[in-house]
Amino acid sequence: MTLRLAFMGSPAFALPALAALLEAGHDIACVYSQPPRPAGRGKQERPTPVHAFAAERGLEVRTPKSLKRAEEQEAFAALKLDAAIVVAYGLILPKAILDAPRLGAFNLHGSLLPRWRGAAPIQRAIMAGDRVTGVQVMRMEEGLDTGPVLATAETPIDVDDTTSSLHDRLAALGAPLLVEALAKVERGEAVAVPQSEEGVTYAHKITPAETRIDWTCPAREIDCMIRGLSPAPGAWFELNGARMKVLHSRLGMGKGAPGEVLDDNLLIACGDGAVRLLKVQREGRAPLEAQTFLRGQPVPAGSKLS
Repeated sequence: MTLRLAFMGSPAFALPALAALLEAGHDIACVYSQPPRPAGRGKQERPTPVHAFAAERGLEVRTPKSLKRAEEQEAFAALKLDAAIVVAYGLILPKAILDAPRLGAFNLHGSLLPRWRGAAPIQRAIMAGDRVTGVQVMRMEEGLDTGPVLATAETPIDVDDTTSSLHDRLAALGAPLLVEALAKVERGEAVAVPQSEEGVTYAHKITPAETRIDWTCPAREIDCMIRGLSPAPGAWFELNGARMKVLHSRLGMGKGAPGEVLDDNLLIACGDGAVRLLKVQREGRAPLEAQTFLRGQPVPAGSKLS
């Protein structure tokens, strides 16, 4: 059955879900997204990926800075929606917004709740060394990612996964899951399972202070940090006074003083064990595979990374 929906999302993670809802034949009455922001070297305002995608398909797009004002809530209610679909939107939805659609509001979230509620669930799962994660569809409440879960799809976190690779896999898993869950809601067949009150963790936004590599930490922790912060904002260290981002790594074998380079191929000693750097990006340059990077910037064994 065709449902009249508002889709509320901003980053690329939300695009497969929006595309799947359109493919399923649903009527997207309006798309809500974060306002355009300055980006690139010219700092010209750039719409979010969801905004750009929706505009290309002729969908109405609204970009309010807040949904707390009565005028915004009245405009939303006037859409006469069956449901609101939220995927990484970035704004808190007041009760008036949540209550306006006939069936309610539903969120596609990139973790296995109640673990990693909040803004950065994919990054935090990798950084914490989690072995499995997933996507879930939940009925939204006023609390932060506290609503009952309607559908779940799991995936292992591989030792080579970065936030980029896991992001794409979860987005692809979530799109059909959302369409199926919405169909069950409309048929009255959805089963809402309350979240456990145990095991709650919060995926707070990544801060700049978290991104500098501390080589005194264990190798496994550093490897998870590097992969969890890739591609952005990127874990980094200094080499000859220049900032170097590390975008991919792997656990290695070796011992030495923390930050000591153990061979000529970027094997770095940590507080416990060692990590091999696989992809590096010098500040202001393009990312390079380690072997290509080393041809222009040798880092011989015995060097010390700060």
